[in-house]
Amino acid sequence: MSQTEQVPMSVRILTLLPLLLFIFSSCIEKDLYRGKETNDSDDSEETISGSYEAYLYPFGNEIKNPVIEILIETNGNLDLDKVDTEIPVLKYNKSWLFLLTQDDCKHAAYSRTWAAINGRPVSGSLVLPNGSEPELYYDARQLYFGDTPPDSYLVGKTLGSTDGAGNEVRFHFSTTIASEEEWMHAKTIVDKGFTDNYYRFYMKSGLIWENVKEMLNYGTGIAFHDVLTESVNNADSIAKHYIIAQDSILKNLNGRGCKFLAEPNGNKTYITAATGYKPIQTITLQNGGIKLYPFQVKNDLAGSLIERVFYSPDENLKQNIQSLVKEKQENRGAIAIGVHGTGKDWVDFLIWLNNNFGKDGDDSVWFPNQEEYYEYNYYRIHSIITKTISGNALKITIPLPSGQYFYYPSITLNLKGLTDGNIKSIQANDAVSGLSHADYKEGTMINVDCRQFLKEHAEHYVEVYENNKSKTGLNDAIYFVNMLKDSQRKEALMERLK
Repeated sequence: MSQTEQVPMSVRILTLLPLLLFIFSSCIEKDLYRGKETNDSDDSEETISGSYEAYLYPFGNEIKNPVIEILIETNGNLDLDKVDTEIPVLKYNKSWLFLLTQDDCKHAAYSRTWAAINGRPVSGSLVLPNGSEPELYYDARQLYFGDTPPDSYLVGKTLGSTDGAGNEVRFHFSTTIASEEEWMHAKTIVDKGFTDNYYRFYMKSGLIWENVKEMLNYGTGIAFHDVLTESVNNADSIAKHYIIAQDSILKNLNGRGCKFLAEPNGNKTYITAATGYKPIQTITLQNGGIKLYPFQVKNDLAGSLIERVFYSPDENLKQNIQSLVKEKQENRGAIAIGVHGTGKDWVDFLIWLNNNFGKDGDDSVWFPNQEEYYEYNYYRIHSIITKTISGNALKITIPLPSGQYFYYPSITLNLKGLTDGNIKSIQANDAVSGLSHADYKEGTMINVDCRQFLKEHAEHYVEVYENNKSKTGLNDAIYFVNMLKDSQRKEALMERLK
């Protein structure tokens, strides 16, 4: 879809015809997508060197069925036979679960929800001379070149919780994508400094692939939603389109597939079709389904129909959360939310969540995308922990059995009765790329990450910062480097950030 096709219906096409001709001719004559000027103003020169290439973590080559090996040397002051091991119900030993799925492949999922969480500009409320207040959005390519809406503002921090060991873990939500739609390939107009109009910032039909890639790099999950069939009450037709949609996802996301369905429009035919399509393993409903109580879950939730509620980000939602945390832990149901568009009200709510229950509050919430939660629970149910003792050394072995399209090979391991003060050293095998540890109420917790390309991922963001130094770039680089286990490579990356 072209930028001009996004002008609201209230604007008459005839009055825009001269402007449209100008834009189209400019697109033909000049390279808009590398930040080149599209008018005569010197203000539109790009401020970031080079051209834009959307980077994507190599999900298609992610490790399968990793085996974790951890060797713990202790000071000999406790009986290692009495140390119990477990994978806790929620990652990082958090006490309640928050899930957010954004439906309809909305443009706002990138430039509102993802942007607020990751400290990027968020568009406010622009008032034009004629009194109108258009909602403005932007794409990853525009953000790269600093071409954002004139009413953009910064939240002032990133939003998330911690891993219990002092490292930031940003909130991870899920977005639906419409991979059969051509508008996901829509081009982005970059015209930094051009202020005669803001049509390039008008809402697109939905997310484009470049935006999705950037979101995935930071932990956003993806889900099926509507498919491109007119036979929406025919399960066979929907099932065929799941295959078509999946093929498009795999091609456009370099081998990353989708295993999550967010039911569209309350249409249960999508659920019927999903039961015959094995790649879909976790499902959330528009209405109905089971209320998820994480501390009561005894199975791997494969194929379970999980309830979500379409809340407004108002005082009722806040009061529900405040009431929830007063319940006993085992009685705390997940806050599973569905949204469509997100505006400043949702941005303010996410700030409130961070300030009260995230890293700037009591740090009690785990906010993963539903794919990530599903995988973690799957590992918790199916992983077998082996404990071997040799003198004052404790060796822990944990195979993580991967399912199809698994991309979050990461767990928390609790060692009950073993405190951090008893530990002389912790070493992990090469399958472990990320590791942190700290005391928790009953002993020591170890957070283990087996993503195969975590080091390369961190190095990418260090290079981004080195090429174009900014506070946001530095924060991101530190964020990803801190995910790594201690090593000379990690130290070298941190040294580069000084």
